[in-house]
Amino acid sequence: MKIVYMGTPDFAVPPLKAMAEAGHDVAAVVTKVDAVSGRGKKVRFSPVKEAALSMGIEVLQPQKIKGNQEFMDRLEEIAPDLIVVAAYGKILPKDVLELPPKGCINIHASLLPRFRGAAPIQAAIIEGDEKTGVTIMKMAEGLDTGDMLTKTAVEIGEMTGEQLHDALAEAGAKLLIRTLEKFDEIVPEKQDDALSTYAPMISKEDGHADFNTDPARLARMIRAFDPWPGVYCYMGDKQVKLWHGKDLGTECAEPAGTLIAAGTEGLDISAGGGVLRVDIIQVPGKKRVPVGEYLKGNSIEIGTVLR
Repeated sequence: MKIVYMGTPDFAVPPLKAMAEAGHDVAAVVTKVDAVSGRGKKVRFSPVKEAALSMGIEVLQPQKIKGNQEFMDRLEEIAPDLIVVAAYGKILPKDVLELPPKGCINIHASLLPRFRGAAPIQAAIIEGDEKTGVTIMKMAEGLDTGDMLTKTAVEIGEMTGEQLHDALAEAGAKLLIRTLEKFDEIVPEKQDDALSTYAPMISKEDGHADFNTDPARLARMIRAFDPWPGVYCYMGDKQVKLWHGKDLGTECAEPAGTLIAAGTEGLDISAGGGVLRVDIIQVPGKKRVPVGEYLKGNSIEIGTVLR
């Protein structure tokens, strides 16, 4: 089976490598255009482009797909049997979806129909789910609405967003190989739209701590947003990032955001009628440090209101 693979970030690298190692004919890789960043306007390749080039696979980087006849002509020349997509970053138009005889499939990092959308990994942690997983689905014109082909579950435990991302990327790679092996035998399963939930794209502002929030949820947000965007607040004019939080399970009548204790065990902050303890913090320009280490050279006044 000749395959065109479409993906961009780190999440999409393990499935690409798995297909190559399993002997599948990956004829081309489609990824987003190179990013330019920094003062020197340095060009950065996507992780998928770097992986494809290292394997000698042709890389296509269309600026746009919809209405791009040159790109469509090249796809028709390649004539893939199947297109596999993983976190590509662009919506595929109808003419691309209908081009390969076996259609297009997507590797989605949730147990659909739960958490359709751009940030299912973080959403699963924030909502307190015990497990999440990967679903491989047939692609349709709607957002993550296609029929499901296969699934695999992953226990979340105390994983951070980064750890869960990596676990799901590896699980997705293994699931993809199993799916391709039995592709023609799989009976697609329709999603129950009544059970669907949505996980919107995350912005940096989403990391700004709201201490009116239940402390258990805040602690999950700290895990989910590790490493990006991180949960942060302001101590006076200083932005402080909060890492590794937990709900102490006690009640607190102090105004939300009030620092009620600070010591070697961490910062205890009034939140949502309870107490959030944070034992690792980070100030601008510095690395993450345990609160006890920070307090050796800095003082924080009890009663300070974090905002």
